[in-house]
Amino acid sequence: MDNILTIFNDLSKTPDTYMLQIAQREKVIRKKEKLSRAELSEKSNVSYGSLKRFEETGNISLASLIKIAIALDCIDEFENLFRTKKPESIEDIINGTD
Repeated sequence: MDNILTIFNDLSKTPDTYMLQIAQREKVIRKKEKLSRAELSEKSNVSYGSLKRFEETGNISLASLIKIAIALDCIDEFENLFRTKKPESIEDIINGTD
């Protein structure tokens, strides 16, 4: 399974497309872990309604998404989000660009 960053490589996709893909991936992981929505809701401290809405529409607050990621042991994906890129050349280092 791709990590959360690889789904952003196709820039022709819309934000809604990304949201639904993330929700679908969460659902696959939840089912693989044999967790019901109610169990994940309790484990993550995210309301059942928010979890259901997320899985059906992709809509969720960032705080709730992070709580779910922690509960499913997927938080490492967020560690790389918006990370500063490494310089690609000596010129980048000299010019301070990244």
